[in-house]
Amino acid sequence: MASLNFEELKQRSVEIRKRYHELEIAHHGSEWTIEEDALAFLTDAGLVGRHVMSQQGRWPKANTEEELKHKIGESIWWLTVLAERMNINIETVTEDFLAKTEKLL
Repeated sequence: MASLNFEELKQRSVEIRKRYHELEIAHHGSEWTIEEDALAFLTDAGLVGRHVMSQQGRWPKANTEEELKHKIGESIWWLTVLAERMNINIETVTEDFLAKTEKLL
């Protein structure tokens, strides 16, 4: 399996988001706002929870392993896109979170 670093994650995520912006303009006449991106992330994060429940046998839908993997990846993509759109360095904030949490524990 290939390794993905933060810089490549950011670059590829921004490129994919640009393509989606083009579709939004074509279909709706404008790009989604940061708030709309955040809502899309929250929707996908909720689906992660539902697919986890299914994978663990707590929700009746079967065969969600691939959907779960996709939604986890998509959620990471959304967080990367949101950080980039708000000029937040995702690498720095992730490192800061990890270091602070490690010290607390």
